[in-house]
Amino acid sequence: MLASFDFDQAEGLRRMLAGPKPRIVTFLSATPQDDKGAMLVNLGASLAQSGNDVLIVDACERDYGVARRLGVDRGPGLLQVARQECALNQVIHPVPQGFSVVKMDAGRTADETRRLAKAFDVLVKQSSGSIVIVDGEFSADDSFPVPVMESSEIVVQVSNSAASITNAYALIKRLSQQYGRRPFGILVTGANEAEAKVVYDNMASAATRYLAVTLSSMGSVPADEYLHRAARLGRAVVDAFPLAGASVAFRRLAGRFATGMSRAAS
Repeated sequence: MLASFDFDQAEGLRRMLAGPKPRIVTFLSATPQDDKGAMLVNLGASLAQSGNDVLIVDACERDYGVARRLGVDRGPGLLQVARQECALNQVIHPVPQGFSVVKMDAGRTADETRRLAKAFDVLVKQSSGSIVIVDGEFSADDSFPVPVMESSEIVVQVSNSAASITNAYALIKRLSQQYGRRPFGILVTGANEAEAKVVYDNMASAATRYLAVTLSSMGSVPADEYLHRAARLGRAVVDAFPLAGASVAFRRLAGRFATGMSRAAS
């Protein structure tokens, strides 16, 4: 018993000295091209406003990612760090919404991909205590740009349209076939709470029955004209229109993420 106690103490000390681990959440989307970028900007701002350090990594090759949306996509990115063409601090861009953005880009060769994965690991370690959000894509060959995205939390954004629900289910099926039967989060956007519950319940039932996969609800964000007004102003809706329905939803969503952070740290 004494040896076990000593081991537990040593392990606890190592964890304390190591500091809090960053939480990595990869977001994929089954919604129109611009929806995920808009959602992540507002989620990042909501998390930052509630006192969290947030880093968003734009790993999009095809879609309209956060870096491009916020105009920080023109300079070097994490791939240039991997090639040793610039330093890591040169690719981390603080934005007015309260968080930081890094552009990733995919490696062109196996060696570049390996170096990119190492650069991403260093970025994550440097972001200790932060929430690291990856604005991601699942490529046509069923892979991610860096392996850590495979083991991160994965959340799929879906709307209440039939096409989006079909696409989201197909994406979850591909993910589960590639990476095994693991849980996935579902975030419903452009729908009120009642509509979102129907979407989630139907998807969760089908995933359990046909894929043996468990889904978890991350919540919902309603369609709201104030989202578009805030975007035209270059601001997050929680900052520009704090009383809007979408702002209330994003603050609730940020609260759920913060709860997840405290559980992960305990």
